[in-house]
Amino acid sequence: MPHPSAAAMLPSPSSLLRLLRRPHPRLLPPPPPLLTRLLSSSPADAAGWASYDPLTDGLAPPAAAAAASDSEAPAEGEAWGVFDAVTGRIVMKEHPPYSQPPPPSSDEERSKVGRKRSVGVKDEARWSSVAAVGKARGKAGKERASYVCGNCGEGFSQWWGTCRHCEAMGTLTKYVPGSDSGASVGSHHAFRSWIPQKSKEMVPQSLQQVTKGVDQSEWRIPLSGNFGMEIARVLGGGVVPGSLILVGGDPGVGKSSLILQLASIMSENIGAGESSAVVYVSGEESIEQIGNRADRMSIKSRNLYLYSSTDIEDILDKIQPLSPRALIIDSIQTVYLRGFAGSAGNMTQVKECTSALLRFAKLTNIPVILIGHVTKTGDIAGPRREMLISSVVAISEKSFRFNRRGYGLQPVLNPTEMFLTEHDSDSEILAGLAVAVVLDGSRTFAIEVQALCVSGSPRNGEVVGIPRNRADVIISVLMKQAGLKLQDNAVFLNVVSGFMLTETAGDLAIAASICSSFLEYPIPNDIAFIGEVGLGGELRTVPRMDKRVLAIAKLGYKKCVVPKTSEKLLRPLNLELEILPCSNLKEVINTVFRPQG
Repeated sequence: MPHPSAAAMLPSPSSLLRLLRRPHPRLLPPPPPLLTRLLSSSPADAAGWASYDPLTDGLAPPAAAAAASDSEAPAEGEAWGVFDAVTGRIVMKEHPPYSQPPPPSSDEERSKVGRKRSVGVKDEARWSSVAAVGKARGKAGKERASYVCGNCGEGFSQWWGTCRHCEAMGTLTKYVPGSDSGASVGSHHAFRSWIPQKSKEMVPQSLQQVTKGVDQSEWRIPLSGNFGMEIARVLGGGVVPGSLILVGGDPGVGKSSLILQLASIMSENIGAGESSAVVYVSGEESIEQIGNRADRMSIKSRNLYLYSSTDIEDILDKIQPLSPRALIIDSIQTVYLRGFAGSAGNMTQVKECTSALLRFAKLTNIPVILIGHVTKTGDIAGPRREMLISSVVAISEKSFRFNRRGYGLQPVLNPTEMFLTEHDSDSEILAGLAVAVVLDGSRTFAIEVQALCVSGSPRNGEVVGIPRNRADVIISVLMKQAGLKLQDNAVFLNVVSGFMLTETAGDLAIAASICSSFLEYPIPNDIAFIGEVGLGGELRTVPRMDKRVLAIAKLGYKKCVVPKTSEKLLRPLNLELEILPCSNLKEVINTVFRPQG
């Protein structure tokens, strides 16, 4: 660097341009933009001299010009030139670099600036913001494209001919996150949190703070009537505010009719100060189709609102003015989020839509009921996360709680009648029939098990309604431990009404029915059997023995054969039912099949 006394004096502007284009010998890369003030006025004014200042490593304007610039604002014809190191040229700027534009001088200009800053700002947060996807933070620049599998929804940074996750061929499609007028920009990896945590608003609370002033008996949304009582039994007493309920089932099994009746009941039982609206949103049918079904089912509720849409953010925006008591989505496979790639129903959309609705339910305390389809294997379609984050998962199959009729679903008050055969006690048909007591969810059923032993049959027996390996075990135990010679007999087993008996509590009834058929001794129709059979022929207790025995007593049975280990548990019940405790299968045969004197 030259000595300060040897400051170079250069004419301006021609010599200045040459200096600006010439890199400084001390710096290898181009120097930072050198600023100079170019006057577009007369040539006489532009004939000043600029001096090189070694302290600032730049060009200083003449003293007269510097004084003028401090005392006066730039003239109207003046402009600022900035050296562009890339192009090697000076570009003209209206304002000096690294400085803010001048503030507005009039009230009208200030009001314009204020209007620009207030565009898009609302006093109340929109519910759809719960479902909006935030843009990933990073350096500004061109958005990177990703490739999403249309089969499984997995994302990749580059294209592949075969998806590395599900191994499907030709399913990767290019996806570039772009802005939308009504939604935020996002990608399939952008938002993972179910509930947005705000440290200042959400803090841990003690149990006393949470339960203070809350009446737990009235906290759940009650469901009235016989139909509502059956639904409440499945849900544990009613609909929990802020819960996410997933209902699945085969096509045509009655999912939409069931939920439509539930929506009608919820919209009618309104307490003081509660919202009365229940919104039923369908992505499969129009509101006219839903209205036709409601008319056929004689649903006339005024507080039931219908809406047809498949956009989650649009749905949440439209229901916000109603502040509903509950939200129903039919179905989760038909809705989508704008910020995620793929069509409605793929793995990514189902997962993210379910997560967004869960966040909505937790933040607003509004229960959300989702209807989902099932696959060929009977599982609910979509990722397992859909089931894991749901408060309740109910799969509607062949129902023993409801009868489907033209005007809707009606509850079955005594479903046990479907599984029992009406016979006289002296009928010979009773040989080979035994009654098992099983639990299906929270409901107790009395199931009739039938057995047929055919001697000299060249073929093996068939089993219907009972796992084949379990039936083989019970038959082998009867031959080894009870002494029944079943080697030359073909044993056929059946559970009435298509019920699948998978619970071990039905083992004793299966063994009793085989003994009855083999010995050709009818079992009295007022005896029930509860218990598991071990490989040693011993009887083992099963869960909820008291609940099973109470249910049998209400159905009018007079005797019940149970394992001896459960006798002490059942003795305090004081029922009008004779308990017959037995330790093993030999005691059962001697107790039940003993000739009456």
